[in-house]
Amino acid sequence: MSAIRPLFIVAGIGNGSGTGASTARLFGKLGYRVALISRGPEHLNKLADEINQKGGEAVSFPVQDYTPASIRSAFTNLRNRFPVSTSPLRVALFNAGYGVWKPFLSITEEEVRESLDVNVLAAYTFSREVLLELTKNDIEQPSEGGKGGARKKGTLIFTGATASIRGNTTTSAFSIGKFGIRALSQSLAKEFGQQNIHVLRLTNATSQSIIDGNILTDRVKSFRNDSTWEANADARLNPDSIAKAYLNLVEQDSSAWAWEIDCKLAYLV
Repeated sequence: MSAIRPLFIVAGIGNGSGTGASTARLFGKLGYRVALISRGPEHLNKLADEINQKGGEAVSFPVQDYTPASIRSAFTNLRNRFPVSTSPLRVALFNAGYGVWKPFLSITEEEVRESLDVNVLAAYTFSREVLLELTKNDIEQPSEGGKGGARKKGTLIFTGATASIRGNTTTSAFSIGKFGIRALSQSLAKEFGQQNIHVLRLTNATSQSIIDGNILTDRVKSFRNDSTWEANADARLNPDSIAKAYLNLVEQDSSAWAWEIDCKLAYLV
C-alpha cells in the first residue's frame, strides 16, 4: 500500500442489506479505502469480499460488542492495516443502533441500559476515536481522490431516526438513545466546525441525518411481508439512495454545511 487514498470507516452494517453496507459500497466504488466495524463476522466478511471483488479495498474489523474497549481495539487494528500516512481518515459513519419498541411498563432495565450503551456510549467512543484523527488532518486535497468539499478536514456522520426528534407510544427506551445521539452530534458540530471538521446527523449524520420511514432491508421486508410495499419506490426508503445523501453531505464545502437532514418518503414531504 503506497498510493495515498482517503479512508472511510463505518460502524454498524447489520446483515449487509441496509444503510451502513450501502454507504460502504458507494465509498468503496468511489476509491476510498473502507474499514468495516460491526458485530457478526460472517456478514462483515461477506461485504468486504464483495467490495474487493468489485475493485475496491475493504477490510473487516469484527467486534463482539460495541463497548468502548471493543471500539478502541478496532481502531487500533484498522490503523495497523491502514496507516495514516497512506490512508488519511476523511469520512466516518456511526450507523450502529439498538432498538426497543415496547410499551413503557414492559421495558426492562437491561433494555434501557443496552439502548444507552449502543446508541450513546458507543457513539461517544466512536466519535472520540474519529475526532482524535480528524483534528490532526490537514485540509483535504483533490490529489487524494476523495470527495470532501472545499476547506474540509473530514466528515463525521451519525445515522438518526424519527425517534431522535419525537417520541411515540412504544419508543421511550429507543428515543432516549436517539435523542442522545442528536444532542451529541449538535454539540460536536458546534465545537469542531471551527476546526473545519463537518459533523452531521441524517434522520433515519457531526451532520445528523433523520430517516423518516421504513428502509428497504431484509429485516423490514421479512417483518412486513408485503410485496406491494416492496415494489412501490415511493413507499419505502432505499438504502442506496440514503448512501447518496451521505455522499452529498461529504461534498458540501465549508460555506454551506448542513448539520441535520431529514430523509423522507415522497408522499411524506
